[in-house]
Amino acid sequence: MSRHSRLQRQVLSLYRELLRAGRGKPGAEARVRAEFRQHACLPRSDVLRIEYLYRRGRRQLQMLRSGHATAMGAFVRTQDPTEESNGAGAPGTLSNEGDDRRRPLDSIRTPKTPLDGR
Repeated sequence: MSRHSRLQRQVLSLYRELLRAGRGKPGAEARVRAEFRQHACLPRSDVLRIEYLYRRGRRQLQMLRSGHATAMGAFVRTQDPTEESNGAGAPGTLSNEGDDRRRPLDSIRTPKTPLDGR
């Protein structure tokens, strides 16, 4: 087997650090694993995308280590029971009613994993 490139070593190190930082935080380990698996099929030649994801992972690691994070979830806002009854979402909620414009967070997909991470 050939030796890993510098970028590959950095990504593997980030993966281990994220898993360590996520211990004890609900959903963090499962989210980290799912996120890395989702992007595992990226070709090695797509260096710009890999570096972007690496920087994004570094920022997430800083957030996990900061102590302010109690869990790791998705960038999706859930509706309150009051919002469901009147049919109008609060400002900033994502809705699909008649709006075909793309929003920055629309492309983020979250894995459907149970809360226990299995």
